[in-house]
Amino acid sequence: MKRVTLLIPCYNEEASLPKLKEALLSLMSSLPSYEWEVLMVNDGSRDHTLEMIASLHEEDQRFCYVNLSRNFGKEAALLAGFDYARGDAVIVMDADLQDPPEVVPEMLKYWEEGYEDVYGKRKDRGKESWLRRRLTLSYYWLLEKSSHIEVLRNVGDFRLLDRKCIEELKRLRESERYTKGMYCWIGFKKKELLFDRGNRVAGKSAWSFRKLFGLAVDGITSFSIAPLRLTTLIGIIVSLLGFIFMCKVLIKAIFWGDPVQGYSSLMVVILFLGGIQLISLGIIGEYLGKTYMEVKKRPVYIVDTYVC
Repeated sequence: MKRVTLLIPCYNEEASLPKLKEALLSLMSSLPSYEWEVLMVNDGSRDHTLEMIASLHEEDQRFCYVNLSRNFGKEAALLAGFDYARGDAVIVMDADLQDPPEVVPEMLKYWEEGYEDVYGKRKDRGKESWLRRRLTLSYYWLLEKSSHIEVLRNVGDFRLLDRKCIEELKRLRESERYTKGMYCWIGFKKKELLFDRGNRVAGKSAWSFRKLFGLAVDGITSFSIAPLRLTTLIGIIVSLLGFIFMCKVLIKAIFWGDPVQGYSSLMVVILFLGGIQLISLGIIGEYLGKTYMEVKKRPVYIVDTYVC
């Protein structure tokens, strides 16, 4: 009998867990031909999430959990799940039921047909503001244009991964992680599965615009050096424009005796060049900071408790 692991990262999800439990029990009972494991990764929750997960394990031994020593972030929690998952296939899903368990049987069907990465693609993004939706789509476009890997738009972490994919993801130990890009980077036989993303059943999202912006920057800088090349291109263009402007000033001064331009034009040039330099230094700093974090060789996460 094949074992399937449901991998669920949790951060302050006490309000969602009762409904999640009902949905997962219904799912597992509807597919008795598989051996099930529910692996919940508590990512330093500050509410009663850990106590509720421990209670689930006492009631049903199929519910296992990894308790991290503090909040390391979802990317680190996913890696912890990959490391501890024992299934022949691992299905990654959120605890808030925005990723509907009703789609799992179809994922398993495609897996049985030989697909190794069955990813859910959102037909509808649920209750989401117009601005956030537009920024998300613009980010996917930018990432696709700047990276050398295929970028899957409107695709999150909700997917089924064969054990072969899990083993390769476990080998990628960088501390500055962008797992959505790693899914594409490792390759393997993929299958798209369209689904309607629901709304949170309880609680509120921990993803603020600041955190989403940080994740977007991590995605671009983790899989592309296009920003560095862009700064080089901008530098070349600005240098050429500066050379042309210098020739113009010299020619006017030699042949027409044109006086030096005033304070305003000088300040505009200085501020423009200063802004370009600061932006370039910021981009270089992003890459340098990632290098700094990686060379420390610190573990991506620390486990306090593993119960299964």
